[in-house]
Amino acid sequence: MSMNSEGRVTRPETDGSVTDAAPRSFTGNRALMLEEALIFERDDYARSGVDLPDAPVVRSRLAGLERHRAIGLPGLPEPEAVRHYTRLSRQNYGIDLGLFPLGSCTMKHNPRLNEKMARLPGFADVHPLAPVDTVQGALAVIHELSAWLVTLTGMHAVAMSPKAGAHGELCGLLAIRAAHDAQGSDRSVILVPESAHGTNPATAAFCGYRVENIPATTDGRVDLDALTGRLGPDVAGVMITNPNTCGLFERDMKRISDAVHAAGGYVYCDGANFNAIVGRVRPGDLGIDAMHINLHKTFSTPHGGGGPGSGPVVLSEALAPYAPLPFVTKLADGGFRLVEEETAGEDHPDSFGRMAAFHGQMGMFTRALTYILSHGADGLRQVAEDAVLNANYVLRSLDGLLEAPFGHAGPCMHEALFSDDGLAQGFTTLDIAKGLIDEGFHPMTMYFPLVVHGAMLIEPTETEGKATLDQFIGALRSVAERAKAGDPALKAAPAFAPRRRLDETLAARKPVLVWKDAALPEAAE
Repeated sequence: MSMNSEGRVTRPETDGSVTDAAPRSFTGNRALMLEEALIFERDDYARSGVDLPDAPVVRSRLAGLERHRAIGLPGLPEPEAVRHYTRLSRQNYGIDLGLFPLGSCTMKHNPRLNEKMARLPGFADVHPLAPVDTVQGALAVIHELSAWLVTLTGMHAVAMSPKAGAHGELCGLLAIRAAHDAQGSDRSVILVPESAHGTNPATAAFCGYRVENIPATTDGRVDLDALTGRLGPDVAGVMITNPNTCGLFERDMKRISDAVHAAGGYVYCDGANFNAIVGRVRPGDLGIDAMHINLHKTFSTPHGGGGPGSGPVVLSEALAPYAPLPFVTKLADGGFRLVEEETAGEDHPDSFGRMAAFHGQMGMFTRALTYILSHGADGLRQVAEDAVLNANYVLRSLDGLLEAPFGHAGPCMHEALFSDDGLAQGFTTLDIAKGLIDEGFHPMTMYFPLVVHGAMLIEPTETEGKATLDQFIGALRSVAERAKAGDPALKAAPAFAPRRRLDETLAARKPVLVWKDAALPEAAE
């Protein structure tokens, strides 16, 4: 901000961004989207929004650690505090506002029924250290969800405690390592195809393996000859994503699994894209040995945001003996118990250990089971069918406008992949993404997967109707046509968002993540 000749506070036209031709505003507001300063900028520290009586004088128990300076909290009256946080909330974009086209993320609608069930007493307030006989209902939920996951994947067992997808990947690789150790096999290499998720090689390296890439064919799938040619006594297994990150089903999956097994290795499948095949294909039938399931991607639990996640891992009969603790087992009298370290010797002696302190994320389990039961087996099958239908509708609706590098490879699965080939000189995927913001849509996933230059990855999911998809496609067509025509105004987009386009390079290299007031005292380091 700066002061004008009349002493009024003004904001720069572009907030330090690229030059643009957008309408100027004295206040910096955008129509009914009011400019919002940080709460620390809205008032000084000497004021208070409330009147409180003086605190009673009591004997300190802080042993000389009492505060002697102001705490540094801004004082706002109640209306301003309410407005501040309400205005901030209006700058959030969520699935309740519109289409979330992020590819590889599966940003599904979270039904309110799921939330209602997760908040039921006995689920919302369950404690992991409560006596087992007082939490039989919670254990029953974990057991029933486990049964569904095993049935839907055609696998033999499931580990429920992993907290997220990457945590599940680690769980699967630890089971693979434990299996090789039990066989006296010292294998050091994990093969990862180019079309796998980016967390796969990171997880393998974290687990102590050396990662080697396997190239893709021209139709975006694993090069079977390259993979089979690399198999040998040093290969512990392969980490493959199916459907892959190009939005394509790996047609040779069974042949890949058979070849890896014949060479003494195991097959890990990244289950992040399970939403495209749930109820249609069982990974166990394809020879998969381990696969994590992102409950937030397939079974509609909340999507991260710093909160709890869940990534159960299903295991084949070969890896089931090495599954982590704890797990729930059903007793002959219909009750449930937890198999922990104390009883693992008799029930599960070969477990590789423990992934988490307790038993998993109860809220995610309750939401996922609610989603599964409300859909039923036929409903889950329709989820996959509708997700694939919507993605292909987006793909074919943009034929002749945006380049689809694997459009020739047949129908896509859950997501449509485009590139920036054919745009005017100097225009990129970033310009299309920024233009979409002005059209009222969150941008798609950009520049991923890396195998496609200027990638634009769009996953509409099954919950979007044709009218919404048509609106999104129309907006994307409009922006793409501008990019192909070289419209200079597109370089200034977004023109109507609360913030203008940033210098992406500067923001990445010198991010300003914390607001500081130099006038406030800071503790010595």
